[in-house]
Amino acid sequence: MSYGFRVEVWGDYACFTRPELKVERVSYDVITPSAARGLIEAIFWKPGIKYIIDQINICSPILFENIRRNELSSKIPSCSPQSAENKMLSGNLYLNASKDRTQRAAMVLRNVRYVISFHFEMTNKADPDDNEGKFSAMLRRRLKRGQNYHTPYLGVREFPANIRLIDDGEAMPKSIPESRLLGLMLYDIDYVTNSGIDEQKTITSFEPMYFMAEMKQGIIDLREVEVL
Repeated sequence: MSYGFRVEVWGDYACFTRPELKVERVSYDVITPSAARGLIEAIFWKPGIKYIIDQINICSPILFENIRRNELSSKIPSCSPQSAENKMLSGNLYLNASKDRTQRAAMVLRNVRYVISFHFEMTNKADPDDNEGKFSAMLRRRLKRGQNYHTPYLGVREFPANIRLIDDGEAMPKSIPESRLLGLMLYDIDYVTNSGIDEQKTITSFEPMYFMAEMKQGIIDLREVEVL
């Protein structure tokens, strides 16, 4: 039995930030596979499953708009709990958002609409009573009821996303009749957890993974892409 899904996603604005241009944000031309996965995880997430994006259909013309957004010019650094406690006592973990706010330019997408085709696989963190049929029914039910763990968003939290399930046999929105090479695009983040010098502590590192994105008649097929 196949447990593949298709969802339609749309919104007024979106920003899927290019990592090489993160100070003044510039969006990729289309949604990234990792952002698409994040949308689905906002609806239903369990450690026993892993979502895999199979295909992205672009159903609205790719339009950019230049806006200005309020952001913070600094951030609280990540540190160990003991160090965090010491810094909190000295006040170094406090960040005054009203005084630290700054305006930055952003090149964002406007009036986006996608159809995301995906499936999930079981992971080694699944419980003995977990199975694909159970999780499939739960995900389908949450999509139909509009339930989510947190508001799905299109790249940044101020750009909320609308999501609806496309039932089997239902006609899909038409993809744009356009083909182009989109260049190197973020595919996902590979998180690796290793034991540190102290065996009771773990160190989590992450490595970005990229792929050469190509849109053919409004469709990005991710089933056999080479991930770098």
